[in-house]
Amino acid sequence: MITAIIIDDDINLRNGMKGLLQRYAPEIDVIGEADDVQNGAAEILTKKPQVVFLDIQLINGTGFDILEHIIKVEGKINTNIVFITAHEKYAIKAFRFSALDFLLKPVDPDELKQVVNKIKNSIERASSFSNIDLLLENISKKVDTFKRIALSTSEGIHLFEIGNIIRCESEDNYTKFYIKNQKPVLISKTLKEYDELLSEHGFERIHQSHLINIMYLKTYIKKDGGYIIMEDGSQLPVSQRKRDRLKELLNTM
Repeated sequence: MITAIIIDDDINLRNGMKGLLQRYAPEIDVIGEADDVQNGAAEILTKKPQVVFLDIQLINGTGFDILEHIIKVEGKINTNIVFITAHEKYAIKAFRFSALDFLLKPVDPDELKQVVNKIKNSIERASSFSNIDLLLENISKKVDTFKRIALSTSEGIHLFEIGNIIRCESEDNYTKFYIKNQKPVLISKTLKEYDELLSEHGFERIHQSHLINIMYLKTYIKKDGGYIIMEDGSQLPVSQRKRDRLKELLNTM
């Protein structure tokens, strides 16, 4: 069994979450619950659950306040955190950059099962929780442009400077990251997801299979259907419908 605590200031939502877990994730054992910052932090520190289902907005603060308190007391977070939230665009963006799981209200059973499977994998490989530090860093700055991104691989969570990412390449439902002075990193998410995340950071989708950091673009060759050469020496095709867009970008650089 995986021990869990639910923190939400609405008792009906806590009861609803317990019902969903009993039905769709019986391997989760709810050993405690809380409705505010103080009680939530106390439950985590006392019972040390393997996962916390944490609402963002609480009656006397936020779920982030709880995490910051835990870090002050213990120095770091030692449990899986799954945020439960209404559709808060900024927070969700921060979760995605931090490779943290979240559930939107009302909680969808299929999404809950997917999250629980991720938690089981995280527990099996004894993952670190450095990405939670990244989340709190991004939330505290209250800016839309994040400097770092967390990438979750089969080996664990890795943090990278966004400016060091040279390019991303699609491999079926996976994405391979090519990072400056690092070995390539394979992530079990589609290129489309990272296109959405990184488009505001100087990245351009030049092909169905390729997303590049424009800052590492070295040469654009018009012949042979059009292709580019990156600073790492890679030669990548440019799709026909992306050529005009790429020319516009190069003219502004």
